[in-house]
Formats: sequence, C-alpha cells, structure tokens
Amino acid sequence: MRLAQLLLSSLFVSALSVSTALLPQQGMAAGYAASIEKSKWDLEASKFSCRLSQLIPLFGEGVFDHEAGEQVRFTLKPLQGHGLNGKVQLLVEASPWQPGVAVHRIGEVEFTSNGQIPVSEQYSRQMLASLFKGRMPTFLAQNWSGTNESVRIGLSAANFPPAYESYADCVAQLLPVNYRQIARTAVLFPSAQWQLSDSTKARLDLIAIYVNNDDAVNSVYVDGHSDAQGRRLANRDLSKKRAEAVTAYLEQKGVNPDLITTRYHGERYPVEQKNNRATRDRSRRVTIRLDRN
Repeated sequence: MRLAQLLLSSLFVSALSVSTALLPQQGMAAGYAASIEKSKWDLEASKFSCRLSQLIPLFGEGVFDHEAGEQVRFTLKPLQGHGLNGKVQLLVEASPWQPGVAVHRIGEVEFTSNGQIPVSEQYSRQMLASLFKGRMPTFLAQNWSGTNESVRIGLSAANFPPAYESYADCVAQLLPVNYRQIARTAVLFPSAQWQLSDSTKARLDLIAIYVNNDDAVNSVYVDGHSDAQGRRLANRDLSKKRAEAVTAYLEQKGVNPDLITTRYHGERYPVEQKNNRATRDRSRRVTIRLDRN
C-alpha cells in the first residue's frame, strides 16, 4: 500500500491544480458507466507494460496504458456505431456514494479519426488520482447518436483501490526502457578515441537490461564507424576498436555473445556526404541495432 501512496503523491500535485466548473444541464445528459455491482478493473502486468482497464457497458472500454520507459496514457475506446466526434469535456464527478462533492473540470480532449479519445499524460495522471479518491472521471460529449443531446461516459471508482495497488506494483517493476527507445542506437566517440565514455556506458547499460529481459530479441548488430580524417587503414582499425569495445561491454553486462554480430566499416558510411565538422562528429560512432522475432 505504501508503494501505491508514493506513486500517487506525484499525481495529486497535478490533480490539485484542476479548476472547478459545473457545466450546464449536466444532469440531463444520457450516460454510460458500470454500476457499482459490475464495476471491475482488470490488470495486464508484465515488465514491458502495465495495462489497467475497465469495460463500460454498452459503450466500450477505458484503458490506462503504462509502457516501460514512458508515462501513463489513458485511451477511451468506444464500440463502433456511437457516431460521436469532435471535442469532449473531461470532468471529475462525484461517485454515487459522495453526495455534494463538486464537479471538477480537467480539460478538453477530442475524438480522433479512429473514433477513440487519447488523453495526455498530465490528464491521465489526474484521472488516476481522482479514481484513487473515489471519484469518477467522466467524458461529456455532444451530438449523441446524431442528435443535439449530450452524453456522459464515466469510469467507475468502485473496486479501484486494490486494482491500483497491483498496478503500482507493476509500474515499480517495469524495465527502464522499451524496445522502440533502444532498437536503433548510436553512440559517439571523440576523434581518434575508442574508449567508452560514462554516457555511452549508461546507454549500453539500458540496451543490455532490455536484451537480457526480452527473449524475443534474436540479434544484436554492432557496427563501428569513423570519420574521413586521416588514413583509410587507420580509420578502419579505429572503427574496429570502437565496435569491439561496445561488444565487450555488452557481453560484460550479460548479453549472450551468440546474439551479437560485430562489424566495422571505417569511413565508408558517413552520416552525410558533407565533409564538415558536424558530419565528422556524428560519423565517429558505433550503431547498435536490435532485431527480434
């Protein structure tokens, strides 16, 4: 429980800044939300992502998705046929057991072309904070089913605390990066150098952590390069030393040597054809590329 409280502490900072605003005719809107009896939160947990979701009867699904290396993002995913579009007000309303609690307005969101509503990281954190306090994040949309009427789509806070505690445990165990963030990486070197800097080691640490945890990674390609200054044979040797230094470090961090293919190219593949300082600085590099099944 302490872990959940620690994770929530940063969420409440954002939630406290939300402005209060009662919208007109809010009680007249048709609505979708799970009843207290049917309110259920489902968690799909792994070291790669934490997915906390709730089915909204007759409407669709609300999903909090926290991917490794990223911040939590919420998406409202309607079923087809509701015909909703345009801008939507995102509110925090009182749950049925909280009479007299004022409505808070988080902000404005919008349906995308695929019919879903993606919510920003900041708004998503505020939604989590409100659920933890027992309140209902609610979307107020206009032009329901082709009419001029509004419709409310709410997330029920019933049974949320135990689900959130499991979610917080999942988030604490996420990897520090995801595949997209490290699948294509380049580390740079000073002129005539092949020793690894602290920043390069830190980047390679993240790559090693990911590869050691994802059994789907089947190849790691390490390619050494140089700039075009100096003799060609010397540059080829320099690119070899750079690539080998990276490979040795990855192996030291536990990456299976059988996964690694080490190559070196000297000055053959500059990042651009211009022979200026910026190009030379970026060409003194080792690239690391991951492939997975």
